[in-house]
Amino acid sequence: MGNMINEITAPIMNDSFDATENAMLSNDDVISTLNGLIETCKDGQEGFKESAESVTDSNLKTGFYEFSQQRAQFVGELQTLVRELGGDPENSGSISGAIHRGWIDLKAMVTGKDDAAILNEAERGEDVAKGYYKDASEKNLPANVLSVVNKQYQAIQSAHDQVKQWRDSANHENSSATTGY
Repeated sequence: MGNMINEITAPIMNDSFDATENAMLSNDDVISTLNGLIETCKDGQEGFKESAESVTDSNLKTGFYEFSQQRAQFVGELQTLVRELGGDPENSGSISGAIHRGWIDLKAMVTGKDDAAILNEAERGEDVAKGYYKDASEKNLPANVLSVVNKQYQAIQSAHDQVKQWRDSANHENSSATTGY
């Protein structure tokens, strides 16, 4: 509501510092948001790596390793944005401990578990990542930052959907006592 007015009037009054300030988050808030996403992606990177090392199905191993590499790439992109904003992408410890619970317990959970159980944990971790990206995408971020966040958000939604599909397939196969895939 109020944001809509800012979005409409900010371009018209682009010479006014106040209009820009009202339309956008502070630089520190943008850096904090990006650092939160960096930690989310680091958790996902590690979670997918742990999942890949724990599953027996070779297609799942490949898929999880690819998602782990994707998250590493996202971390790099986000760290570049933080540096461009004058921030320190490594200085996010204050939020990292409390914010990311989605993948934290995966290592303990995957030991001795079957592929379906690991997929359940991976899908749960992706639900958390989707939530953080959704929150970030709804903030008044600078256009170049929002573009990167939205691109990554779409990829995370796609990864979530793929993991969910694998999970549903594995759970279906377990319930029908079929072996293979």
